[in-house]
Amino acid sequence: MIRLRPYNINDADKILSWSNEERAFYKWSAGVLGEYPITEEQFGFVNNLMAFTAIEDDEVIGFFTMRRPSESFDELRFGFVVVNPAKRGKGYGKVMLQLGLKFAFEIYGAKKVSLGVFENNESAYYCYKAVGFGDVVLDETETYSVLGEEWKCKELMIENK
Repeated sequence: MIRLRPYNINDADKILSWSNEERAFYKWSAGVLGEYPITEEQFGFVNNLMAFTAIEDDEVIGFFTMRRPSESFDELRFGFVVVNPAKRGKGYGKVMLQLGLKFAFEIYGAKKVSLGVFENNESAYYCYKAVGFGDVVLDETETYSVLGEEWKCKELMIENK
């Protein structure tokens, strides 16, 4: 059974080991944490956020953060969503996000949760859609310069029912 627990600094080594490919690293980090490959010290930035580790039978299988875009807890924003590559495509990410949404809505009382996903990260996009996130049309598409390319970011949101 997949469970969430607060992120522990001892999880960093395992989480960073999943990023053995530069392009994959930037898909979940957008380079916000630093340039590939980042150190455990750089990854320590997540300690400033509400960070969660997903585990199954004490094995670390996923990670994500939540933060408040404003002072209020009405909206929370997911970020740095990553799942162990050996577990991808098997529903682990979906369950991890469902647990995160339950936490956001029931514990923090959020009215909505948002996130961004790169257009070239189709598997993550479809995972978010399967959990119930919907596309948000923005006046301007956010873009990041990654590996000499312009990566466009899609905005997604889900509201508490």
